[in-house]
Amino acid sequence: MPIAFTRSVSPSIVNCELTHLKREPIDFARATEQHDLYETELIALGCTLQRLPDLAELPDSVFVEDTAVVLPEIAVIARPGAASRRLEVASVAEALRPHRPLRFIETPATLDGGDVLVVGYTIYVGDSARTNAEGIRQLADIASAYNYAVRPVKVSRCLHLKSAVTRVAEDVILLNSAWVDASSFKDMHQIDVHPSEPFAANALWIGESVIYPGNYSETRRRLEKNGINVHSVEADELQKAEGGVTCCSILV
Repeated sequence: MPIAFTRSVSPSIVNCELTHLKREPIDFARATEQHDLYETELIALGCTLQRLPDLAELPDSVFVEDTAVVLPEIAVIARPGAASRRLEVASVAEALRPHRPLRFIETPATLDGGDVLVVGYTIYVGDSARTNAEGIRQLADIASAYNYAVRPVKVSRCLHLKSAVTRVAEDVILLNSAWVDASSFKDMHQIDVHPSEPFAANALWIGESVIYPGNYSETRRRLEKNGINVHSVEADELQKAEGGVTCCSILV
């Protein structure tokens, strides 16, 4: 039974980092309600929930995925590309310490967990605005000791690799092929997002199901047509902060 580490929505989320979206008002109460329902879905899918300490002064702190990369053998503590987010890391490292040996990404490297997609012993890492070449190199060096191969993937027009591609079953990915080169994942069955829903590639795969945003109905139909069991959650308030359903938890 996996542990899902989560953190509450910060009341300062209105001051979140934004790269590709225009700033919009965020309803804090509604964002909190949506996040609570997301946590309920995690529990329904068999996760044990563990809340990280609140960080009310850090606007993006609900997006815990960016602070670590957890493998079966080790947890790699990230160094987020946005300097404003680096204070989020210490509490995550302490929470993961009882569960995995820790290794740390170090300056001048940057690495966001949202840029890391693990498929078996292959780790795809987004070359993005938040993850640099040194971050990819350091992760490759750490992971190679456990027989993982790291493959850089160029990301364009979106924040993270997982904004453009996520895993939705053992050998199936959901992707926006306009934002990431589909040939990087040629060994997997691919489902492309509906053209009207470019941000619809972010899904959280847990067991035999995925947690998926409720506002991408056309892409949801494509997933279900391919036999994917979809659990919908409302996530539109956190989407205004460039967040997705993978961003809000670390699964161990």
